[in-house]
Amino acid sequence: MTGQDSSQIKNITVVGTGVIGNGWITRFLANGYQVTASDPDPSAEERTRQAVKEAWPAMEKVGLAEGASQDNLFFEKDLQTALSSADFVQENVPEREPLKRSVIAEIDQYAPKETVIASSTSGILPSTLQADCTEHPERVIVAHPFNPVYLMPLVELVGGKDTDDKFVQKAEAFYSGVNMKPLIVRQEIEGHVADRLMEAIWREALHIVNDGVATTEEVDASIVYGPGLRWALMGPFLTLHMGGGKAGMRHLLEQFGPALKLPWTKLEAPELTDELAEKVITGCEAQTAGTNMDELEQRRDQFLIELQELLEKYWPAANLNGKL
Repeated sequence: MTGQDSSQIKNITVVGTGVIGNGWITRFLANGYQVTASDPDPSAEERTRQAVKEAWPAMEKVGLAEGASQDNLFFEKDLQTALSSADFVQENVPEREPLKRSVIAEIDQYAPKETVIASSTSGILPSTLQADCTEHPERVIVAHPFNPVYLMPLVELVGGKDTDDKFVQKAEAFYSGVNMKPLIVRQEIEGHVADRLMEAIWREALHIVNDGVATTEEVDASIVYGPGLRWALMGPFLTLHMGGGKAGMRHLLEQFGPALKLPWTKLEAPELTDELAEKVITGCEAQTAGTNMDELEQRRDQFLIELQELLEKYWPAANLNGKL
């Protein structure tokens, strides 16, 4: 691969320090990198350092890289200065297209020319993000993670019409090096892959709650104790492949294929009326009554750590060697 090799990446600049940005910072620090964070909010540094501190015990359980330290985090409000020695840039500003395009164009002005500019956007296309870059739009990609970023391994990588494949490849090697599972999305599509799948379930869940079929707690239980357990290991296709018995998917489609035309789904999201919003909000609050969010986050993190240990034990049985 021409240009800077991923193994030469030492200094990472994270632009935008909300929940996702702080998750990236935690993961990068735990993997031994030096991180420079840039955010115009005067309270950003305090919030970020506190977020990293709270997540650090989980990273210690996962295993810290040699030299990993919270002391390797530095803050620089001036974006040009923050980017001066960046080997890799992770952008996480709010999900507003004009703002993202403007910030990425500014990053493109100041970041060294071989530096990957990766956006954490969940839905904006990379071709749109790189449209205002006048220096090196070919190094702009989407690198969409999942919360909590410091524990969830999936990152979707998407190149735009001007993206050079070498930067996608460099990003893939880099994210693999911080114990992630990069998924290169073959073509630009709104919402990428995983969010589109989650959105389909979310739409149906809202209809089910709106129509009084089930509560938010019952909907969650239907996934947690049902398909969610299988999906954690196999995903929807392999799960259904096994549902076809010895003949696999061939038999399943022959037997159940016609059901695909049945009007089971609502397809479009329901109108988010005040009544529906109240059902969803009160339902979620009832589910978490007596437990604060910090406790839920700690429980979630420990579960994800143990679940990934189990996944690593059994995933190779799918003959994929633990890789996407």
